[in-house]
Amino acid sequence: MTVPSAALLRGVDLAAFAVALVGRARESGVAVSASGAARFTEALRVLPPTGRTRLYWTARVTLVGRRGDLERFDAVFASVFDEAVLRLDPAARAADPVGRVDRRGPDDAAAPAGSVGARAAPPWVTRDVAVADSCEQGDAEAVRVTLRLPSPLEAIADQSFGEFRDEDLRLLGRWLEQARPHWPTRRSRRREPHRHGRVDLRATMRRARGTGLEPIRLVRCRPRVRRRRIVLVCDVSRSMRGYADVYLHLMRAAVVRGTGNDAEVFAFSTRLTRLTSVLAHRSADVAVARANERVVDRFGGTHIAGSLAALLASSHGTVLRGAVVLIASDGWDSDPPADLARAVARIRRRAHRVVWLNPRAATPGFEPVAGSMSAALPYCDDFLSAHSVATLGEMLTIVGRGARAPEGPDWVRPESDTMS
Repeated sequence: MTVPSAALLRGVDLAAFAVALVGRARESGVAVSASGAARFTEALRVLPPTGRTRLYWTARVTLVGRRGDLERFDAVFASVFDEAVLRLDPAARAADPVGRVDRRGPDDAAAPAGSVGARAAPPWVTRDVAVADSCEQGDAEAVRVTLRLPSPLEAIADQSFGEFRDEDLRLLGRWLEQARPHWPTRRSRRREPHRHGRVDLRATMRRARGTGLEPIRLVRCRPRVRRRRIVLVCDVSRSMRGYADVYLHLMRAAVVRGTGNDAEVFAFSTRLTRLTSVLAHRSADVAVARANERVVDRFGGTHIAGSLAALLASSHGTVLRGAVVLIASDGWDSDPPADLARAVARIRRRAHRVVWLNPRAATPGFEPVAGSMSAALPYCDDFLSAHSVATLGEMLTIVGRGARAPEGPDWVRPESDTMS
C-alpha cells in the first residue's frame, strides 16, 4: 500500500542531485571518475529509485570504483540521507512539504545504517514534480505532471474541507472537472501505430508489397491506452457531514470525465444508493442538489460493511472487476469489523486497486486502530487523507499512476484468505 508522495526522488532535479552527491563524495576522499555524475544521472533515469536500497546501490555501482572507498562512500550516503523520513502522519507531512515518506521494505535490510531518504529542503529540489504514468508497465513517453492549482484554490490548499464555503466548493468542482486527464488509464490488448514500440510484422509486410517485398520501412505499434474504470463509494453519514459535498463533487468529476461505462459512483449511510445517472448532469450545483435528494438516509447512521456487501451482491457488482475502487469514509461503522473485512477482501479480489480515503487521517497522531478501519486496511492498496485540496491533488496524482508501489503494504495481508 502506498502513502502520499511515496516516490523517493519526486520533485528532484536528477542532474543537480547527482552533481551535489558526487561533490560531497569527492570532498570525503571518494575517487569518483569524471563521468561518474553523468552515469549516475542516466542510471537514475533508467532505474528510478523506489526505495533507499535501490538508490544506494545505484549510486554505489556508478560512483565507487575502488573497494577502499566503500567505507567513505557509506559515510557520505548516511550523512546526506539521515533524518529525512517523516512519520506516517499527514499533519507531519503538511508541516514539511519537501520531505517525503519512504517506508522500509524487506529489501531495505541491506542498506547501510542511516541511509534513509533525503534531508528536508535539499538544495537540488529545483523543478516541479512529475510522475510517470506507467500504464501497468512503465511507458517512458507517458509523463503526467502534478496538478496545478488555480490561485484562489492555492490560497486555501491546506484548509480542511470542513471549513469550505459554497463558492469554494464550486471552484473545487470546476478544478476537479479539469483534472479529468489525470484519472487512471490502462493498456488494452489492442494496438495502434506509433513511432516507437515493437515492430508490427503484419503491417510491415503489407507495406513491403509496394517495394518488392523488401521491408524498407518498419511499421511500429504500441498498446492502445484506455480509461480505467473508476468506482467511488462515499460515506454520507453524520460523521462525514463536513466532507460529503466535497466528495460528491469528486464523484461527479469521475462521472463526467468521459463517455461510456468507465465510472460508477455510490453513496451510503445506512444503505447503498447509486448516483451515477444523477451526477451526470451538466450543472454541478444541480447534480449535487439532486444527489442530496436521492440519498434519503443522509447524515444518519453508518453501515459500511452492509453497504459494500449490497454493492457486491447487486447487478453493479461486476463493474468492480479491473476497476480502481475509491472508498471515502472515516471508518466508523456500526457493523462488525469482521463483516467489513470480508466485504473489502472480496472487493480487493475483483478490483485492480483499492484506495481508502479517510479525512480523519489528517488529525495529528492519527493511527488506524479502530476496529473496522484496522480490519479493512490489510486489503487496501492506498490509505490517504484527502481532507484538503492539497491532499486531494496528491490522491489524484497517486491514483493516476495506474500501478501499485513495489514496496508493498504497511499492513500485511493474510497469507491465506478464506473469506468469500
